[in-house]
Amino acid sequence: MLNYVVDPSLLTRLIPAGTEIDFDNGETFLSVVGFLFLDTRLLGMSIPLHRNFEEVNLRFYVRRKSAETWRRGVVFIRELVPRRAIALVARACYGENYFAVPMNHEIEHLDSNLKVEYSWRRGRKSESLKMTATGEPQIIPAGSHAEFITEHYWGYTRLASGCAEYRVEHPRWKTWNATSFEFDADVAMLYGKEFAETLSQPSRSAFIADGSPITVQRREIL
Repeated sequence: MLNYVVDPSLLTRLIPAGTEIDFDNGETFLSVVGFLFLDTRLLGMSIPLHRNFEEVNLRFYVRRKSAETWRRGVVFIRELVPRRAIALVARACYGENYFAVPMNHEIEHLDSNLKVEYSWRRGRKSESLKMTATGEPQIIPAGSHAEFITEHYWGYTRLASGCAEYRVEHPRWKTWNATSFEFDADVAMLYGKEFAETLSQPSRSAFIADGSPITVQRREIL
């Protein structure tokens, strides 16, 4: 999770109806996030050759008032996956902006040293997200910046007719603070020119999370 402070005005056109920007100490964040999905199932069924795969996404953070509580969620700007079928299903089921590109990953965890890399190819260009860390993962402190980035349990999608909402369930993760990181991509081509300056600036934080079982509920149109 590589996290950048962003001018909230850049996100205005992307905010789903009924939600608002979620701020962390007055700041708005964009995150480039790499995931490794393992033993993935759709409606309880596994699909051969589509159970284990990478995903790299760009997201920002919103919240929506429900009754007397705030639901804190994320909005995905673009998600990369390695297979067309995965992208098609995600678009159909959740309305998300998925694209299929050749992808790979490398995870090395030797002694107290951790290295994680996600890589993908668009045309002839190779791009990647890399991080390293040392030691053991730590419990995320309540009220911390790391909690803000990791503890969002709702997904929101901007639709022409309004907004879709779905719940994401997982245990509270532990994280490493990255000791080094690198994001190598043509941001203007991948995400749009409006984000090129933001993602070329020094990041505010970089985390590696230990991961866990995750359940993504069916979406509801609001």
